[in-house]
Parts: sequence; C-alpha cells; structure tokens
Amino acid sequence: MFAASLVERLLEAAPVARLAQIDDRGNAQALPFVFVRLADALWSPVDGKAKRHARLSRLTWIAERPEVCVLVDHYGEDWSQLWWLKLYCHAEIFRENHPQWNQAVAALSKKYAQYADISLFSGNPTMIRLQWREWKSWAAGGVTSVEAWLAAEKTARWR
Repeated sequence: MFAASLVERLLEAAPVARLAQIDDRGNAQALPFVFVRLADALWSPVDGKAKRHARLSRLTWIAERPEVCVLVDHYGEDWSQLWWLKLYCHAEIFRENHPQWNQAVAALSKKYAQYADISLFSGNPTMIRLQWREWKSWAAGGVTSVEAWLAAEKTARWR
C-alpha cells in the first residue's frame, strides 16, 4: 500500500479521477471528474461544461448514499508501469457554505487552465467534497514506477 505522502503527491498530480457510486436503482455507476486535494479531502465542482440534465444524478445519489469510491490510475503500453489508487470516501455537497470553499475555488482555477474559458460553476455554485477514510493501492512496478510517473507528469506540465 502506498504511503500517505505518496497518495497526496498522486492526488496533486493526477488530472482526473473516476467517481464510483450506487445509483437509485442499485446499479454501480462511474464517472470521470476533475478535482483538487485540500488536506485529506478532494473537491470537485459542478462546473460550466455542458450537462445533459439540470439536476445531476450524481448529486441525488450522493444525497441518498454518501459513501463512494474514487479511482485514480495510470495505464500505458508498458504494463510494468501500471498503477491504481482507490480512495474510500464520504461525499458531501456544498454550496459556498464551507470554510475551505474559497481555497478550493482558487486551487481548481490554478490546476485547470480550462476554467479561464469555461465557467467554474453552472447555476448555483456547487461542489462535491470527498473526504477519504482509507485507501488501497497497487503498482505493477512497485513504488519506483509510481515515482517515475510523477516525475514524468511534472516534466510534462512544465513544457
């Protein structure tokens, strides 16, 4: 299992994760999402990208079943470099009523340049806060392969 410091570094570097939830019919659902890490929680906006419905199912599912799973992973042609991190989280919905709200907004705007062209929020400003309580992890090449991925990500960002 990855050390806490490695988990934090992966969450800082990863551009996207997948949110796994149980829907209102008891089916498993997984959706990609953007996020930032603040302490031991992830923050994800309900942003201005086009949505199919005004009322998002994921918000309903969180209200009904707040226990969710987050998957962050790396896949590549070289299978010795594969890794994944699963976070078991408690999800909450916030609408500007949390002490870390402004910090999360600033961090999201900094991490994702796309928010210069797309509104960070759609309608009533809403974010999902995912507080993890435990994690599981795996890496085909051990921690060395994860460290190599982190180094490559850092290099790619500064090009």
